[in-house]
Amino acid sequence: MTQTTPAIVPQSAVRRLPRLALILFCVAYVLPGFLGREPWKLADVSAFGVMLEMAAGHSSWWQPQVLGELVDEPGPLPYWLGAAFIRLLPFLSADLAVRIPFGGLLALTLACTWYAVYHLARQRGAQPVAFAFGGEAQPVDYARTLADAALLALVASLGLAQLSHETTPDLARLAASSALLLGAARLAQADDAHPARSLLIWTLAAATLVFSGAPWIALACGAGLLFWIGWPRPGGPEHGAHHRPLIAAAAILASVMLVAAAAGLLQAPALDMPDHWSDWTRWGRLLVWFTWPAWPLALWTLWRWRRQLRQPHVALPLWTTAVSVLNSAVNPDFDRALLLALPALATLAAFALPTLSRSVSALIDWFTLIFFTGCALIVWTVWVAMMTGVPAKPAANVARLAPGFVPEFSLLLFAVAALATLAWIWLVAWRVGAHRQALWKSLVLPAAGATLCWLLLMTLWLPLLDFGRSYGPLSRRVASLVPANSCVLVDGLSSAQIAALQYHGRLTLVRTGQPEPVNARDCRSMVVNPGTQDTLDQRVQLTQWAFKASVSRLTDRKERLLVYQRVGQ
Repeated sequence: MTQTTPAIVPQSAVRRLPRLALILFCVAYVLPGFLGREPWKLADVSAFGVMLEMAAGHSSWWQPQVLGELVDEPGPLPYWLGAAFIRLLPFLSADLAVRIPFGGLLALTLACTWYAVYHLARQRGAQPVAFAFGGEAQPVDYARTLADAALLALVASLGLAQLSHETTPDLARLAASSALLLGAARLAQADDAHPARSLLIWTLAAATLVFSGAPWIALACGAGLLFWIGWPRPGGPEHGAHHRPLIAAAAILASVMLVAAAAGLLQAPALDMPDHWSDWTRWGRLLVWFTWPAWPLALWTLWRWRRQLRQPHVALPLWTTAVSVLNSAVNPDFDRALLLALPALATLAAFALPTLSRSVSALIDWFTLIFFTGCALIVWTVWVAMMTGVPAKPAANVARLAPGFVPEFSLLLFAVAALATLAWIWLVAWRVGAHRQALWKSLVLPAAGATLCWLLLMTLWLPLLDFGRSYGPLSRRVASLVPANSCVLVDGLSSAQIAALQYHGRLTLVRTGQPEPVNARDCRSMVVNPGTQDTLDQRVQLTQWAFKASVSRLTDRKERLLVYQRVGQ
């Protein structure tokens, strides 16, 4: 046996995870959160409002806007997807129609991550040690096993659950970043039978990033990957001849994007570098929990494969992770920017498994078992308290945090939650008694536990979460205070509040201070943000309006809307 890599893997350790089980597992993760819930504040409902405006013909498809005001989020492609499906599926509710393409984007992210690791694991430098008398893992079986493990690591990432189930541009960028890594992984293979197809995947992914509001990520990450692939390196002379044209392609891409940025076609991201220690500590805490459990395994990969850092299976995901983490540090939305690092981190985490000892694997299993079982018990306990009032303390906490919420029993949601819990119990027993040598065994429980908790939240707690995180109750209360079939003036409202009033309240809104598409006298009511009340007289004649009511979100008394009624002409 000649040890050239830290991976010592026998053929018995590369058992294939059953395809049907893997597919059902992905379905159980993807569907909850896309079905049955209302759009949540803030980014989710804001993006949904833009899609509604586009589908209704009230917004330009090249410059997304809400009530004539451009949205802060650049990149129209994700809004095109949602608006197109609203038009194509008029028989579905609009919020369900927009979730279909975004559910597909999440499924695409999982698939791209799997295939990226599959191609990277087949690289010569990623192969396990060849035994003197044979018996080492075969390349294809080894690659499939690590790809399964990467998929499990991605699903297990705590930060993926909520943000990946929203209809926002972040999900389009996530899918594009995983496809970008897949294209680079395919191009890194010297024996790639379809280099043109691989380059097409890479190009489409980069274009998607550009038109989803992340051109600089496409430039830094995409061009950097191509430069690395095309650059000659020791132990891979074939790459210099086969991929040298990719250096020119990367240079052309970088030049075009820089020219476009200079011409104002692409919007540079807003930089918000943390300037206080508290901001850095908040970002550091986010890194720890958001990317758990992938980041400890990724660090272990970098240590154990430190002599192969220039090999594609380490260098490509490492570069993608570095770009995404740096972007998170300078981005006002730490978590949404960090989301792009998860596929690459899961890729790195997969390559730690061939080097883990049994004691470390057992530690991961026990920690996961205790943590996710405890989380599931909390979800069930609070649900029982909501339904029965026992235990009294959790029931009192729910009543205090969500005043006015009336729980209702749903047999369907209860049955799904019960089946998921039974599946978790069976999986724990199966994990203890079977497949002890499979490489992916250490990530089965983390991925299943994350899926279980997410599914329980999206079933048992779904009515409560809709009540607390949706603008639906607030919008319907406002709608009950204004005359039917009358337009409503709005002043100082956010795009999320406007979208909620339009969708949940079924109101026709007109923004103050802008050209009005209808006669202003037809607007018998006005909804105002208290923060703009002091300057309201600069946009409307207050003598024609009388204060009627103050409406606040029941779960957040600080967020209020003021309702006025026209008393003049």
